Amino acid sequence: MNQEKLLPFLTGKNIQIPLSMLPLKQKWKLEWNDFIMLMYLKDKGKTFPLNPNEIGEDLALTTKEVMLSISSLEDVHLLRMNTVKGEKGILEDYLSLEDFERRYVEYALEQINQKDVSKSNIFELVEQEFGRTLSPMELEIIKAWLDSGFQEEVIEEAIKESVFNGVTNLRYIDKILYEWDKKGIRTREDVEKKKLHHRKEEPPVEVFEYNWFEDDDLDE
Repeated sequence: MNQEKLLPFLTGKNIQIPLSMLPLKQKWKLEWNDFIMLMYLKDKGKTFPLNPNEIGEDLALTTKEVMLSISSLEDVHLLRMNTVKGEKGILEDYLSLEDFERRYVEYALEQINQKDVSKSNIFELVEQEFGRTLSPMELEIIKAWLDSGFQEEVIEEAIKESVFNGVTNLRYIDKILYEWDKKGIRTREDVEKKKLHHRKEEPPVEVFEYNWFEDDDLDE
């Protein structure tokens, strides 16, 4: 990508490139054009219609350059192009990032296991409680908790509290951990003390004794 093409690219739409994904360029031996293309497509979703003109305008690339980059990503199994029949019976090309997401999840888990094998228990616990596979972004959120120094047992307690409240959302768990950290809750014992203190503060439930047989409305 030369300087003339780089200027409109920098002043156009923004592309979110998590720092954790930068090593993937080298690991997967991607050219810069292909890496930028992959990050751009990542922001569009998992599956979407192929529109070379729109992509070219956003990335300051020619249609030929767009298709070459897409072809390169297909060759290394990071992108898949499927042809499907639309509502009017017209064949349309769709791009799928399922292969990229699968390979990224494998890479993320590999990195986590290399650092500390025991930490994978948290990922398994969340997938078990949520009843689904975690997305790459969710893996990053959990990894950030672990990297920030949250003890595994405290994260487990936050996950349990979230599920108990009927919320299967990592942002909600993140908020729980943030609030606990502000209050100095950093161990499972701290969590138990907090729960016990909360129960003591709850007002007692008033039970009214009612004699149904003396209800005037029942007398006839």
